[in-house]
Amino acid sequence: MENDNLMEEESGILTLTDEDGQEVDFEYLDSVDYDGKEYLVLMPADQAETQIVILEVEPVDEENENYLSVSDEAVLDAVYGIFKERYKDILTFED
Repeated sequence: MENDNLMEEESGILTLTDEDGQEVDFEYLDSVDYDGKEYLVLMPADQAETQIVILEVEPVDEENENYLSVSDEAVLDAVYGIFKERYKDILTFED
């Protein structure tokens, strides 16, 4: 899934356009560097369930970037593990 972004940095909301052209709002939680790449940890802004979404940041040029879905379970587990370790004293995680 390739996404274009419109970042509203003041509010922490990231609006992404999915492959179907639908705009979806996410709450920005963190940015994690892993294995030489940057990943965003997001949570859908309009869902009652707390579900984490991890997207790989793909730089396009100096001002733009795309966000790609991650299908590699090992990468997802590693990035989520880093996120959990950073926030273990702040957030409660249900695995």
